[in-house]
Amino acid sequence: MDVDAALSKAVADLAGTFGGQLLGPADQGYDEARKLHNGLIDKRPALIARCRNTADIVDAVNLARRLGLEIAVRGGGHNVAGRATVDQGVMIDLSPMQGIHIDPAARRGRAQGGVTWNSFNRETLLHGLATTGGVISTTGVAGLTLGGGLGWLMGRHGLSLDNLLSAEIVTADGKVLAASASENPDLFWGLRGGGGNFGVVASFEFQLHPVGPMVTGGLVAHPFERAAEVLRFYRDMTQTLDDDDFVVFAGLVYAPDGSGAKLAVMLMCHCGDAASGAAAAGPIKEFGPPAMDAIGPVPYVALNTMLDGGNPKGALNYWKSSFLSSLSDAAIDAMVEQFANCPAPMGAIMLEHFHGAACRAGVSDTAYPHRGVGYNLLVLGQWMDPGETTACTQWTRQSYDAMKPFMSKSRYSNYLGDDEKDAMADAYGPNYARLRKIKAKYDPDNIFHLNQNILPAG
Repeated sequence: MDVDAALSKAVADLAGTFGGQLLGPADQGYDEARKLHNGLIDKRPALIARCRNTADIVDAVNLARRLGLEIAVRGGGHNVAGRATVDQGVMIDLSPMQGIHIDPAARRGRAQGGVTWNSFNRETLLHGLATTGGVISTTGVAGLTLGGGLGWLMGRHGLSLDNLLSAEIVTADGKVLAASASENPDLFWGLRGGGGNFGVVASFEFQLHPVGPMVTGGLVAHPFERAAEVLRFYRDMTQTLDDDDFVVFAGLVYAPDGSGAKLAVMLMCHCGDAASGAAAAGPIKEFGPPAMDAIGPVPYVALNTMLDGGNPKGALNYWKSSFLSSLSDAAIDAMVEQFANCPAPMGAIMLEHFHGAACRAGVSDTAYPHRGVGYNLLVLGQWMDPGETTACTQWTRQSYDAMKPFMSKSRYSNYLGDDEKDAMADAYGPNYARLRKIKAKYDPDNIFHLNQNILPAG
């Protein structure tokens, strides 16, 4: 029996018990289901298993393994490298799994694998609670957490993975395991930074914290002509920042009005009381002064949508990213010079500052090793016209190369592109060998390899 016939028979056998949908290329809804956030990715799975529960995940994993088909796992579908899909394999699509349960007394929240941060924040904030989530609200809880999880609350509450209490995971052999500090603790350690290497995570349980619902946040924008001055101010301010409630990013971006004007911006969130937030925001609002000031009291839920409009689903994306060893004057000048030549009409060069609780965990407390105070650089190529792909990807690579003299070896795995498979040692640093041993235990055949892949120890 050939693969197509075997797949058809397997789908027919499973259809009576599968709770979700099993979509092939000829089925209605297939083309929409296969699309990811990054419009540059265009792959056609042989089967999309749209799961509604953990039992569906088990069936999909077993089906794919039995037929020797590659497995991709889709949570929110945001990963820039397009690792959530595969040509001629099985996409295990968790997007129908939208269950959320909040225990306000215990300050805990559980989210299924298809939940996005906008949905999770909306539920937790009903109780005045939140945990560190993505700065773009449509990002999936699953992918962000498994790879790290930077966000507006990371100065006070650490990364998303630092707030993970437990997870339910389907492993390569179709078993359902709990992972926590007390159950399968090696697997729990690996999940906090090791990405999708160990199985399909069906649900996540998080520690929640009192937040808002109002915080102080927003952005200020300056003319591009002042970009170097703005970034130097940002560097000097963040290098002395000792307020855990205060997280500030900066970047070089295009104006959102479509004018093509380039801007230098600072973006912030202060999750403390209103008076402290106003005091922290004061220097940012007064510097310049800015051409636009949109910083003030804002619902935390709304703050997390601030960047959504500039990152629409379907836009074509190509990114390069690395932590910086220093943010010197020369590094700032190089950033400004590169963005001056940016052809990507929605492109940006961003700086994400890490400090506070995100940097207090030990390097090997979790699989995610990057605990130093400093900056992550993101060169973000984004455009809508496929005819601009070559120019935009070349600019992204050239800008990244121009910044290499200022980079450390550390890489944030969630930002790695599909052409950076050799970056795993830099992404995991001293934790890489331990991760390879855990991979060998839970996925010795590397069934789950369409990810920031960790090879099993040999």
